[in-house]
Amino acid sequence: MNPGDNKEFIRKIRLALGYRSQGGRTFSGVFPDGRAEESVELIRRIKNRGPDERQWLLARLIEEAKALNMMVVPVKDAQSAAKQIAKVAQEKETEWGGPKRVIAWEHPLIERMKLNRELQKKGIPLDFTIPGPAGMGTDMVRERVIASYIGVTSAEFCVASSATLVMKTRPGQPRSVSLVPTIHMAVIEQDQIIADLRELYALLKWDPYHKEEGLTNCMTFITGPSKTGDIELILIHGAHGPKELYLYVITG
Repeated sequence: MNPGDNKEFIRKIRLALGYRSQGGRTFSGVFPDGRAEESVELIRRIKNRGPDERQWLLARLIEEAKALNMMVVPVKDAQSAAKQIAKVAQEKETEWGGPKRVIAWEHPLIERMKLNRELQKKGIPLDFTIPGPAGMGTDMVRERVIASYIGVTSAEFCVASSATLVMKTRPGQPRSVSLVPTIHMAVIEQDQIIADLRELYALLKWDPYHKEEGLTNCMTFITGPSKTGDIELILIHGAHGPKELYLYVITG
């Protein structure tokens, strides 16, 4: 392709994408400026869901997760979740040999679990990603994450229609804990399960807490364990991240 053909090719692409001949595109009217009443009403319904609807969402999440090779485990309280995590940690062997080690987010829900107490009974050390002078520096966090075969996180939401975890990155809650270890375990409460992406977008844009905080410097969507079928269409788990994903839902 000579330079003239290249310019004509780019011109046609820009035209197809809606660019004017001079300057960039304008987005006036694409996004509503005012507060959409429909979204406000949707958030009200989400926050006022009754037990039956929440149970239906949990059942749908469990069903959707089956096809993804993702384990969804309802538990009655935070301590029960800790016992389940410790049990799996004892049963699972490390992928590359060597000692077992677990890394966990600094998070209020994980703190409530008293996970360290349960893992101590199994002889498995636990590290928390506590930042700053009272905790670990960036380099040490990276080293401990790499050394761990299980990473424990929470999440902002879980979308039932696709069994998708939605996780924000914050200080003490790095993305690497859900990405590097062989096994990822997430813990949420039942009211964090939402129906679909429409509900997620409404909450992120209009809910006062999420609107004030924003999207943080990274927001990750996780749908099942890492997998690829690139080589001869054979599905392989753990190609670009954890081989296994467990989600513990505290039902109260």
